[in-house]
Amino acid sequence: MQTEDEILLKKLRWRCRRGMRELDQLFGRYLDRRWVEAPEAERVVFLQLLETEDDKLWRWSMGYEACPDAQQAQLLEYIRSLPV
Repeated sequence: MQTEDEILLKKLRWRCRRGMRELDQLFGRYLDRRWVEAPEAERVVFLQLLETEDDKLWRWSMGYEACPDAQQAQLLEYIRSLPV
């Protein structure tokens, strides 16, 4: 039987599938390397990012536009810095 954390991680992994390989890889890396140990405040920001439209996320993630929210911008910068 799966724990609540395992079920949540599977749901999040599904939500991270954005249809754009770059975003899928970025968010997947975050889930694999950071989610489990991330503080609650960071998790809330990540969940906010998942509510954002794909085209905005892509522009922010690729550096074509600045993310207007400072916390989200900081988390996106961290996610981009994760090693491949």
